Amino acid sequence: MRYTHDFLVIGGGVAGLTCALRLAEFGTVAVLVKRGRAESSTNYAQGGIAAVSGPGDSFDQHVADTLEAGAGLCREEAVRVTVEEGPTRVRELIELGAEFTRDQSPSGFHLTREGGHSQRRILHAADLTGREVERALLNAIAEAKIPIFEDHAAVDLITVSKLRTSASKSSKTAPIKAEDDRVLGCYVLAPDGQVHAFLAKAVILATGGAGKVYLYTTNPDVATGDGIAMAHRAGAAIANMEFIQFHPTCLFHPQAKSFLISEALRGEGGILRNKAGEAFMIRYDARKELAPRDIVARSIDSELKRRGDDCVFLDMTHLPKAFLLEHFPNIYANCHAFGIDMAVQPIPVVPGTHYTCGGVATDLHGQTTLPGLLAIGETACTGLHGANRLASNSLLEGLVFGHRAADRAVEVARAATPALFETIPDWDPGAAVTPDEGVVVKQNWDEVRNLMWNYVGIVRTDKRLARAEHRLDNLLGEIEEYYWGYLVTRDLIELRNIADVARLIVACAQERKESRGLHSTLSHPDRDDAHCLHDTVLVRGRPAPQAWPRPSR
Repeated sequence: MRYTHDFLVIGGGVAGLTCALRLAEFGTVAVLVKRGRAESSTNYAQGGIAAVSGPGDSFDQHVADTLEAGAGLCREEAVRVTVEEGPTRVRELIELGAEFTRDQSPSGFHLTREGGHSQRRILHAADLTGREVERALLNAIAEAKIPIFEDHAAVDLITVSKLRTSASKSSKTAPIKAEDDRVLGCYVLAPDGQVHAFLAKAVILATGGAGKVYLYTTNPDVATGDGIAMAHRAGAAIANMEFIQFHPTCLFHPQAKSFLISEALRGEGGILRNKAGEAFMIRYDARKELAPRDIVARSIDSELKRRGDDCVFLDMTHLPKAFLLEHFPNIYANCHAFGIDMAVQPIPVVPGTHYTCGGVATDLHGQTTLPGLLAIGETACTGLHGANRLASNSLLEGLVFGHRAADRAVEVARAATPALFETIPDWDPGAAVTPDEGVVVKQNWDEVRNLMWNYVGIVRTDKRLARAEHRLDNLLGEIEEYYWGYLVTRDLIELRNIADVARLIVACAQERKESRGLHSTLSHPDRDDAHCLHDTVLVRGRPAPQAWPRPSR
């Protein structure tokens, strides 16, 4: 079976839904989500949206804070576009019905501050901002009657080159040249176990990040790097995957799964203490708890290794209980459910994988190096984040680039050649049979995540990266053999994707011979401004420094 639309958006977070709403004005749109329509990283975002709103703030200050956090590798044009267009996109979101926490300040909103920000500029909806953003966007999607295909897992992108390669095996058709390639749609696993072709004149990847590549993460189960992996297999350029952000404060409790303790708690005066009760951040950075995330995460990691402790503690007990209940009701309730009253006892926390700063290389309109394919949100690498994302710039990026990519996708669709879509074959499973050894998938899944946590975590070495490379190459061979031998399942699709993304992270990390931002290596402990790569760019797993799309405002 096949579905045909003008635009195909893969992913249902802030970037994908923003893009889909804009595209509905210009043609037919389909949105694919591999679980429920609200199940995205956006839905779990606690902190807020960074946007210049207060009277003492300015675009230049927000730009400067972002550049500082990015450790010299941000693309300033991407930063300025995001910061300057952000307030307009936030106002549009409010017009759609998003309700943020208000007060009597000149802006009308309660603005909080997070690490790396010089001003209070974070709009939030208590401590469930992402849920409110997702709610407003999904309501607007429903009103616009845009179809959302739930429980549909993207398998692989359909490209001209793949079709031509398949045809050439049985005929004398010559393989297509790389410059003539184009994305035509995607093969998608439906809930009934069948794989369907979703064809579109423009395909937009908005599948989020890849936190599940690591053993410990704040991300939901859907964050398996699907868009990055599919774009890589299709031949798109992938950039800066070594920069994986570890959030400093993930709840440490045996029954807690991936529960984030928002950076906003530190913005409101939270103090990090070790088990001896010492406020240790002053030993690592003058900004203490308000240093950027990469510094705080490394400081906690260092403190844990120095003392041999399992966790550190975020102390909020000096603040009134009424204040905590008003500003952090969700975090208070979740901690209380695990027997922790944050008003009277510090919260045990550890770092956890949180955000993928690299991704599919794009220009300032979401265009990738593959015609017909755009990427937005955490899936993309626009250069906004550089070597480390500034807190609460992610929802902002989704709003800004979701809008920008929609405008480009309209142009892409108008330029599409209808004849290219006429000969696309249905999915062919070949000789694949029904899987009979699910334990193989689980074993490989666990092995990938364990080795990434142990060898490619907060602090790395050349030797650890080499070990990871060797084992991942073996695992990728095993996974590909299993993939082609058995009918696809969602678990198998996700396993294949996390393994591909893991290998990309290792390859980019091996290219960067310095420590900078989120990439910290004992083998090259210093930052090297004179000789470093500005970007680590890979095409089909190989370094390709000239492959990034040309910037365009």
